[in-house]
Amino acid sequence: MGDRLHGKVALVTGAGSIGPGIGNGKATSILCAREGAKVFAVDMNLDAAKETASMVEGEGGAAIAHQADVTDTQEVAALVEACEKTYGRIDILVNNVGIARTGGIVSTEEADWDLVTDVNQKSVYLMCRAVAPIMQRQGKGAIVNIASIAAHRWTGINYASYYATKGAVVALSRAIALEFAQDGIRCNSVSPGLMNTPMVHHGLTAAYGAEGDVDNLVKQRDAQCPTGKMGTAWDTAYACLFLASDEAGYVNAHDLVVDGGMIAKFV
Repeated sequence: MGDRLHGKVALVTGAGSIGPGIGNGKATSILCAREGAKVFAVDMNLDAAKETASMVEGEGGAAIAHQADVTDTQEVAALVEACEKTYGRIDILVNNVGIARTGGIVSTEEADWDLVTDVNQKSVYLMCRAVAPIMQRQGKGAIVNIASIAAHRWTGINYASYYATKGAVVALSRAIALEFAQDGIRCNSVSPGLMNTPMVHHGLTAAYGAEGDVDNLVKQRDAQCPTGKMGTAWDTAYACLFLASDEAGYVNAHDLVVDGGMIAKFV
């Protein structure tokens, strides 16, 4: 156990994993707890959130699991109130909820566009809107929003709604950072590259022509990476940890790309 986040409270959305293994939210929750934070682990799937909280507690950390749909205003208000009531404050907010639906502008159904926008973009707005006033009263806070290299480059997959919403997350993060900079609140984003996580296994096999074949999906994505291997959820989590910690006290309105050099490759 470390002390980089000693005495802090971290609210992490998307804290569970969509399938077996460890995704970005679970890894971030565990890592924050290892560094001394009390974690409020939020997920739409309560069992997934409980699994994360159990892993944190199994290592001697403190975590509470909470079920909520972060695209719903009332549920967001309730979860933020519950976190503050439980721990007395909110020092760190990590907005990690995200989904992907394949399809270009013509082939994407309006319902899918709206769903991806709600989950990837609106959730960030709602969570930041609810938490920022608390951080203002405290005089300090750190927000980390999970974006993607899809915000910056074509990644080889045609998912227009994902590109649009992740680009919006980066832009919104900068706007939030400047709006609240004089209140002691920092806001940054993290743009992971090709990662080997449960969400990728769950949603992108067909996009790679793998049709449920996770091994083939992993092989293809590994080959795309300059390092010859995808990153892991822990790579994303360590970036979040740095941005959430006082070590990044003068880092604001920044998008930290964690991609093994992928951005340099896509020119």
